[in-house]
Amino acid sequence: MSDQRRVVVEANNVWKIFGDRADEAMAEVQKSNISKAEVLERFECVVGVKDVSMSVREGEVFCIMGLSGSGKSTLVRHVNRLIEPTSGTIEINGTDVGGLNPEELRAMRADQIGMVFQNMALLPHRTVRDNIAFSLELRNVDAFRRAQAADAVIERVTLQGYGDRYPSELSGGMQQRVGLARALAADPEILLMDEPFSALDPLIRRGLQDEFLALSKEMNKTTLFITHDLDEAIRMGSRIAIMKDGEIVQTGTPEDIVTNPADEYVADFVQGISKLKLVFAHTVMVPVAKYEKENKKLPALKNCPQAGPEDDLDTLLTKVVDQDKPLVIVDDGKPVGVVTKDALLHAIRGET
Repeated sequence: MSDQRRVVVEANNVWKIFGDRADEAMAEVQKSNISKAEVLERFECVVGVKDVSMSVREGEVFCIMGLSGSGKSTLVRHVNRLIEPTSGTIEINGTDVGGLNPEELRAMRADQIGMVFQNMALLPHRTVRDNIAFSLELRNVDAFRRAQAADAVIERVTLQGYGDRYPSELSGGMQQRVGLARALAADPEILLMDEPFSALDPLIRRGLQDEFLALSKEMNKTTLFITHDLDEAIRMGSRIAIMKDGEIVQTGTPEDIVTNPADEYVADFVQGISKLKLVFAHTVMVPVAKYEKENKKLPALKNCPQAGPEDDLDTLLTKVVDQDKPLVIVDDGKPVGVVTKDALLHAIRGET
């Protein structure tokens, strides 16, 4: 079923070429489709983003994942026009960001977009509350409403009791919470998050991931989440775009990426990823009619254990561990498919 939510952020054929001769290089790319290496050799320019198109829908956590130098951070900085594209357009709610004048751009950044980075750049001489309220201060919101908004967000990110502390008095995880709270204080529709948790210890990182996912769902934030970590991308993203050398090589759900890698590059990334929480019954089941035709001598389906189409492999395993019978997949009270133990084992091995 297609996603009917409205598109909030849309990139259309975005290119970014860095260098003094970027326009010449872009013209030659469009004329002769020269490679990234040729652009560097002939024009001494670097292709940072290569012909990227993508759509991010309302409330979605869209992960952009890639190794260092893949172009992921360069791409996300086009969304609020910290970087100007060499070619192509970025639209927010149908508005071409590149067509905004300086005043309109400042208003869009202030009202619609929040940013969270790995380095929070908190103001050391300001308290937690004043750091959070800083963006509202820049918008000339009065002191009373700033304090109200900051206190409300402090509670959301579980920093109660720390409003009067200074950044130097906080742990790394708490400082990240302040940075997130600062981005949320103005209640933006869009969050741009660039490796926000990558410098934290694993347990703290996982806790903040959980908290952010709960907040994002509660507040219905549309999020572009940048990471170099596939485990994090799979955990956080409703969809993932994998980048290499400035271009997107595959976009899909975590299940799509893991079960159907587009090429060897993606396959290498997902090779060690556990499938237990990522692959679901609807992917590995066979239709009831096909099963009954091919397995007439096996147990009647009415006597078999049941599961739902959205149950993951881990759940399916727990249902068949002491069973010799297949699993019947039931949707809206009707059997729609069957998962055998063999099919389940093949799926765990990545052979869906």
